[in-house]
Amino acid sequence: MGVAVTADLRAVRRRLRHVDWVLVACTLALVALGTAAVASATATPEQPLGLLRPRLAHVAVGLVVLAGLAAVPYQSLGEAWKLLYGLSLALLALTDLVGRTALGAQRWLALGPVSLQPSELAKLGLVVALAWFLSRRKDPPTRFADLFPYLVLAGPPVLLVFLQPDLGSALAFVAVLLAMLWAAGLPRGPLAALVAAGLLVAPLVWPLLKPYQRTRLLVFLNPSLDPLGAGYNLIQSKIAIGSGGLWGKGLFAGTQNTLQFLPMQHTDFVFSVIGEELGFVGTVGVLLLFWVFLLRVLQVASSARDAFGSYLCVGVASLVAFHVLVNVGMTVGLAPATGIPLPFLSYGGTALVTHLAGVGLVLSVAVRRPKILF
Repeated sequence: MGVAVTADLRAVRRRLRHVDWVLVACTLALVALGTAAVASATATPEQPLGLLRPRLAHVAVGLVVLAGLAAVPYQSLGEAWKLLYGLSLALLALTDLVGRTALGAQRWLALGPVSLQPSELAKLGLVVALAWFLSRRKDPPTRFADLFPYLVLAGPPVLLVFLQPDLGSALAFVAVLLAMLWAAGLPRGPLAALVAAGLLVAPLVWPLLKPYQRTRLLVFLNPSLDPLGAGYNLIQSKIAIGSGGLWGKGLFAGTQNTLQFLPMQHTDFVFSVIGEELGFVGTVGVLLLFWVFLLRVLQVASSARDAFGSYLCVGVASLVAFHVLVNVGMTVGLAPATGIPLPFLSYGGTALVTHLAGVGLVLSVAVRRPKILF
């Protein structure tokens, strides 16, 4: 009995030595900064803590999920990919049927006192499914015809999310698919053909968009087209970031934020809050944290024990990178407003837990590597 316990303790210590602590530190720093920004963005004289308490509850749940997935062998998740993928599709379909509608979209599913956004969970489900399929192929996809199984996997969640409607999340699925196919060795020719096919189909999607989605795309090209309506968010976001200057106005001191000029400041536009209150230095610091985060995830991918673990890490990295590029681009006018949250920083329980779960998967791969590469 004592010998078994000693062996287990040694195994735990060995796993802990292989944890990527830089990745953990970047994740915790981003979560902490996001918690401070959410508290600042939602504080009022009547409620000085704002949404701090529910945010801390989301963080606690997310960290438990992270630790749990890091402790579980990631290969077991691959073996259960059918269950994870099927559950994702079932939740998406249920959301389209009976989901709660807010801000013009039916994206939330109420399960008792808990409100979930299944599209966020489905992103990770697709990563696991694609990683498993790609790792089981003897030869990498090299022809356009080889893409059919992966298009069949990605097609249903893209369609179900697009019908909610949630164009941003639908594009996130596409971005993950392209990144993982590229990592699997898909040549530039078929990859370019796939992108070209998507661009050719884009005009056919325009009539299917909701009026507010079309307006957002038009306002992206010309914010002054509707300065008091659809263009208001972008204009106020630019004012907030620009007014922060080099060092910012300080936490809880941003006028655009605290005076409620900036809409959705704790969700879609939390980066604008950071820009106003922490200035240029703060925004660069956030981007550097994401850059180091992505480098560490890709480093784990390059040294993973097997192809499945490598593809899992690439999927997580592409998911986070897409969200960062679109969200930050949205706040400064380089991308249309699509409702994409900023990973680890934006308020939203499902998105936060999903991204922390992704970190848990990466750590599970990291601690099971044959060796650590620096």
